[in-house]
Amino acid sequence: MSLLIATTVDDALAAMAAGARPIAGGSDLVVGARHGKAPLPDSLVAIDRIAELRALDVDTSGAVRIGAGVSHHLIESHPVLVERFSALADAAALVGSPSTRHVGTIGGNVMNASPAMDTGAPLVVLGASVELRAVTGSRTMPIGELWIGPGRTAASPDELCVAVHLPAPASRCGSAYVRLEYRRAMEIAVVGAAASVTLAADGTVTSVHAALTAVAPTIIAVAGLEHLAGATVAEAAVAVGDAARQQATPISDVRASDRYRRHTIAVMAQRAVDAAARRAAGERVPVPVNRALGIGAATGGPS
Repeated sequence: MSLLIATTVDDALAAMAAGARPIAGGSDLVVGARHGKAPLPDSLVAIDRIAELRALDVDTSGAVRIGAGVSHHLIESHPVLVERFSALADAAALVGSPSTRHVGTIGGNVMNASPAMDTGAPLVVLGASVELRAVTGSRTMPIGELWIGPGRTAASPDELCVAVHLPAPASRCGSAYVRLEYRRAMEIAVVGAAASVTLAADGTVTSVHAALTAVAPTIIAVAGLEHLAGATVAEAAVAVGDAARQQATPISDVRASDRYRRHTIAVMAQRAVDAAARRAAGERVPVPVNRALGIGAATGGPS
């Protein structure tokens, strides 16, 4: 195996054009190899020392550019993300263990394309886009178009994810991500749901978006929610839960049956809408919202 340590994006792109696979934290790549899912590549290019990829920038409009090498720890603790993009902070705070969150990156999570990834549903409801770059040029696409199957993306082998972009949220908009979990550390979602809710001055819903984790081959957005404009938060939560149950296509595995997942995704979706609306109304619901709502095991979680 060969390993190149890149210090610029151009160096990394040249190595990828020659067949190398990028590695930052390596939390997915190493675990996958140990579990026999895939052998380690013959050629790797380390991208963790590229300053551009580790930058998190907020522009004057409130939009955010998160470099692909930004860690989950920075996302869960960054004041702008906690305050205005709370669903993503909720998700990052639930990833693995503290050590995993310090080395694991948003780019690695996104490009791993697991339907059970925690950051995926929040990125969908927040309207994120992903920036891909190769030696031949760059392109940006909506995050939901990136994932085409379990572990599969629309990116070419020579394209590097360099950043995730988040548009500025509207006023009186809040978001949340909740997941069903059996324990509080080193867990992956049994099911999960993210919601973004914008409220009118009278407290009714102006718009609501929801996305689901671990109930389909990819992260999916809940369709058909436009009619909820003008609904109360309670009405919207029930409607989103019903739509989530109907649109989910879960499987049965060692962690849960398809029937259990279909039932619990409705519950998680309702809780995500409720928590997002509370934040939109100005209530401070701590990150991660799972802990604020008491979801998961009572003890044993990360400090």
